[in-house]
Amino acid sequence: MNVDLIFKIAAVGLLVAVLDLLLSRSGRGEQALLTSIAGLIVVLIIILREISGLFTLIKDLFGF
Repeated sequence: MNVDLIFKIAAVGLLVAVLDLLLSRSGRGEQALLTSIAGLIVVLIIILREISGLFTLIKDLFGF
């Protein structure tokens, strides 16, 4: 597993947590929720790219 992937996910999580805290404290709960959902989508896209690369590697390895 690549350590850079963990750092990317942690950076997105940290950024989303800070934005969520700032928006929640300023009374913008809806925008805080949308920020959290957007962060989740970004992390899912990062993970899906890695899974796609894994399937491509397996496909090339077995010659399908």
